[in-house]
Amino acid sequence: MGAASTILLKNTKGTLPLKKPVSLAIIGSDSAPPLRGPNGFTDRAGVDGTLAMAWGSGTTEFPYLISPLEAIQARAKQDHTSVSWHTLDWDTAGAKTRAKDKDVAIVFINSDSGEGYLTVDGNRGDRNNLTAWNNGDNLVREVASANSNTVVVVHSVGPIIMEPWIDNPNVTAVLWAGLPGQESGNALVDVLYGAVNPSAKLPYTIAKQRSDYGTEVVYDESNGIPHIPYSEGLFIDYRHFDKNNITPRFPFGFGLSYTTFSYANLRVSRSTNASTGSEVSGWEAGKVAPKVKGASLAPWLHAPYYDVSFDIKNTGQVVGHEVAQLYIQAPASANSPPNQLRGFARVALKPGQTQRVTLTLSRYDLSAWDVARQGWAKIDGQVGVTVGASSRDFRLKGIFA
Repeated sequence: MGAASTILLKNTKGTLPLKKPVSLAIIGSDSAPPLRGPNGFTDRAGVDGTLAMAWGSGTTEFPYLISPLEAIQARAKQDHTSVSWHTLDWDTAGAKTRAKDKDVAIVFINSDSGEGYLTVDGNRGDRNNLTAWNNGDNLVREVASANSNTVVVVHSVGPIIMEPWIDNPNVTAVLWAGLPGQESGNALVDVLYGAVNPSAKLPYTIAKQRSDYGTEVVYDESNGIPHIPYSEGLFIDYRHFDKNNITPRFPFGFGLSYTTFSYANLRVSRSTNASTGSEVSGWEAGKVAPKVKGASLAPWLHAPYYDVSFDIKNTGQVVGHEVAQLYIQAPASANSPPNQLRGFARVALKPGQTQRVTLTLSRYDLSAWDVARQGWAKIDGQVGVTVGASSRDFRLKGIFA
């Protein structure tokens, strides 16, 4: 699970997967076993080693925790790779010394959060900012200044701003490992060395600056309870970025692979299993469903309506999974987000293999909530459809006729 959810964000110079390097350096406290043990903090409200779980009432006890440092050391022993490590985040001079002249330097950084009943390093629940914790940005920059093949591994509860170092040519690869759980180190080694080809995609947008998100942290409470008006409506995350023409660092749905994929032969057609009836004909005519309990769950609204089919081909040299994403585009008059995710499929392909993929959409997928009439109504006008590898990487385009 940890390996399958690891996202490859950058990979230049053929850095990953690693090919039995002669020497490597492991840098950062986030690589190491927690000093107090995996369950050393109440409800995980603190981190003094690798981050594998956020804090709060929904946490659990780790039965064990394999750190990246332990797992990489074990793999390096098999490969006869010399390993140096440095886990003092604020001692950047020591980190540079360890990283210098190594074939690869792997820097680990993190960012944590949880529920508001616990405060960690001045962060009451949510994070106070979107930067890496524990001097992470400086650590990456300093190591990259000493090693031209620096790999960054990020363990984080959500997006962080990477601008201080992401374009550094010496930062040759970035892996977003999220919160991988008890098998953290083993999962990471599988991806680093190519036993698992990364296939995960970003579940959120990573911006270039905090203000790009359009919202700020709510620092002041109202009678002990934060009041949030949600004035942004539907325009959150990638929908906000699309509406305001903001270029992100990494878009929603983005994720690289050790192989490549091509898309072809889009076909949009009415489903052969499409339902009929008075509700359907009314919806087709622009009416909304009767106001009855459970109307949003009506079977006819969620029954198959359109099939969107296309081919995906593995054009690279290794086995891989591609997560194809389907977005719809409502006309501007609908006042809807420019692009809305409506389906996806994870497809395993051998080198050279092509597979036909079909995603089925319902009337619900092609509806918008009519506030005045309090019901789901068919989107008025021509609706487009795109299929691709992220919310900003559309490979095929069509329309619902």
